[in-house]
Amino acid sequence: MVRPAPPPWETTDDRTGQRIVPETTHRADRHAGTRYGNRPTMKDVAARAGVGLKTVSRVVNGEPGVTPDTERRVQEAIDALGFRRNDSARVLRKGRTASIGLVLEDLADPFYGPLSRAVEEVARAHGALLINGSSAEDPEREQELALALCARRVDGLVVIPAGDDHRYLEPEIRAGVATVFVDRPAGRIDADVVLSDNYGGARDGVTHLIGHGHRRIGFIGDMPRIHTAAERLRGYRTAMEDAGIPVDERWMSLGTTSPERVRRAAQEMLGGPDPVTAIFTGNNRVTVTVIRVLAEQTRRVSLVGFDDIELADLLQPGVTVVAQDAAALGRTAAERLFRQLDGSLVAPERIELPTRLITRGSGELPPAD
Repeated sequence: MVRPAPPPWETTDDRTGQRIVPETTHRADRHAGTRYGNRPTMKDVAARAGVGLKTVSRVVNGEPGVTPDTERRVQEAIDALGFRRNDSARVLRKGRTASIGLVLEDLADPFYGPLSRAVEEVARAHGALLINGSSAEDPEREQELALALCARRVDGLVVIPAGDDHRYLEPEIRAGVATVFVDRPAGRIDADVVLSDNYGGARDGVTHLIGHGHRRIGFIGDMPRIHTAAERLRGYRTAMEDAGIPVDERWMSLGTTSPERVRRAAQEMLGGPDPVTAIFTGNNRVTVTVIRVLAEQTRRVSLVGFDDIELADLLQPGVTVVAQDAAALGRTAAERLFRQLDGSLVAPERIELPTRLITRGSGELPPAD
């Protein structure tokens, strides 16, 4: 059977064999000659509605002085053309762009979800747009991202720092870019910072394990150069010292949070003639890997983790955690940022939010030996 020739507007992808049919253009008057790049302008709206540019401007900006019938015609033209107001000139006249930047450590980390959402909600309440990105724990990438946001004229920055030298932001701050650091302090500059009580939370978590009879307690944390990791290790050491328990260096392991590294550290602590009877984990990613390791053990091992994790209450036993309020961190930092923009703040401050010990069973197990 002879197949009919395809219509002239239909083509075939040589690589995939798929038929390609162009989408029918319903609004030829909007995009004459090209599909992209020709956004309708106020001049287009004025021509379609049969009015002057000033009249379109008044309707678009909600200004008085336009009759209901004229306003209706302009609005119909706007809807038909898909016109959107270009705010660039308007915001530049005001000196503000109604946008703020958020530099996160890792967009994939569940801890930053509620923090980012809280920043966004505060920004929205102030009529501002949030633009965020991830540094991937790379100081150079953090600097590149922060300065790229400044180049796009954001009014302020909320930064979860990856590096320990933030002097590169001094010219931007002097130029009026409001800046607040969250979760970790800024390095080598004076700036507002909102933190959790990492030291106190870790101390409370380890003290809780000691109170249930444990003496050989391991600590597995993040990279030691990271402020939160260092503070949580300090809390662990203080709790052990206050209880008069000498710390064996083999009970402590700091490094990347990769599952391979954490698994190896946990297995080393749980092996040998005098294994640990409990583990305190320094963050949520470490906790998840340690839970998997403990599931393979034949003996009972107690666990307390810093940061809550999803489904922690459904495991058997439930996972006892030191929880920090990520949403409160983000909300407090964003509110601080807009107070800077409003001119109601003078000197930088350090704000520390409390943590909360949530007992679910894993941290209340007595030593197995």
